[in-house]
Amino acid sequence: MVHLNQQELNEKYEALDGIGFIQWLTDGYLAAVGGALTAENMDVLSDAQHAVLCYRYLLDEVMEGGFIQLIQNGYAPYVLDGPFPMVVKKEWGTLVGDGEKVMRDFSKLLYEAKKEWHRHEDAFDADMSDEDFMALYEQLEELNEQGDDFLDDHQEVVTPLVAQMVMNNINMYA
Repeated sequence: MVHLNQQELNEKYEALDGIGFIQWLTDGYLAAVGGALTAENMDVLSDAQHAVLCYRYLLDEVMEGGFIQLIQNGYAPYVLDGPFPMVVKKEWGTLVGDGEKVMRDFSKLLYEAKKEWHRHEDAFDADMSDEDFMALYEQLEELNEQGDDFLDDHQEVVTPLVAQMVMNNINMYA
């Protein structure tokens, strides 16, 4: 399990917005595993740390190009097929206090995106040009809209709650 300095965590939490704090925190996780997750180093991180790293990948990818980009760049098995959606629903909802409904709704969005991804998995498995990739945004309208839903309805509320949850449960995340 990765351990981060408590004083530095407090300073970064106060100095950064939610996204910046989560990026800084997970940069520490990634440094501890040598820069990238592999089958050999997965056990370096705790389950709680993996969940925050999933959220980081979700932020990075969906903010840049929606769920379509998250899937195309290979993060869907880790973020959508792994335990992350259930952790958001069952664990994060209880750890953030009054954010239980927020996390439950966010978890529903993750499950909906997972369902759409699996419905259209063949579209992502094919070799494609950049032009073919861009066409997915029109062809997979529901998945594209789910990315917009994350940005419009969830990210601004969930991100500060995740940062607060980390600080309130520091022994689990640092």
